[in-house]
Amino acid sequence: MDVKIHPSWKEVLKDEFSKNYFGQLVLFLKTEKSLGKTIYPPGPLIFNAFNQTPFDKVKVVILGQDPYHGAGQAHGLSFSVPNGIKPPPSLINIFKEIQNDTGTEMPLTSGNLVPWAQQGVLLLNASLTVRAQEPNSHAMSGWAQFTDAVIEKISDQKQHVVFLLWGNFAMQKQALIDETKHSVLKAAHPSPFSVHKGFFGCKHFSKTNELLIAHGESPINWKLLTP
Repeated sequence: MDVKIHPSWKEVLKDEFSKNYFGQLVLFLKTEKSLGKTIYPPGPLIFNAFNQTPFDKVKVVILGQDPYHGAGQAHGLSFSVPNGIKPPPSLINIFKEIQNDTGTEMPLTSGNLVPWAQQGVLLLNASLTVRAQEPNSHAMSGWAQFTDAVIEKISDQKQHVVFLLWGNFAMQKQALIDETKHSVLKAAHPSPFSVHKGFFGCKHFSKTNELLIAHGESPINWKLLTP
């Protein structure tokens, strides 16, 4: 697998790339392709989150579970879709909460979150790949071990990062985070099935910026410009 990843992350994760499980993960992905399976996102975008947000720039982590499994949706950033792709329902609900929380008008036509990533928001999925039309199909392939290590390394090597954990799956990762050094904000998942159980009204976007400012960091501009 051609790993396109920012040099800062290559250094932080070099031990993980050399472990047996990662070799098995690469073999798994090669086998999937050899069997004619369509994998999302495309190979060069699998580590897009790590390219868009260098390790030294990480200020916020938004944890997702799985890449989108529809054609053209996944581009390696949790909850985000490329320009020209209709924002999925969970992302629309995220935009609604931002607008209600901060007064920032959000574009409901563009779901490309690259501007957040470039400000230091690591948009991390627990699994970095998925088989087309089969959600969670790569959940047991080894990605969880890798992305758990990512969370642990952020926790160990950085200070005052804000982790946004939405839904029960993301909340299970709380144990990996040193809360004496970092902030954890939890809420229901923004999916239409659970958004009214505590995601709407969580005010995570204003709270994140309050925490960043309190620790001398610049706040995130959550506004997205319609392309």
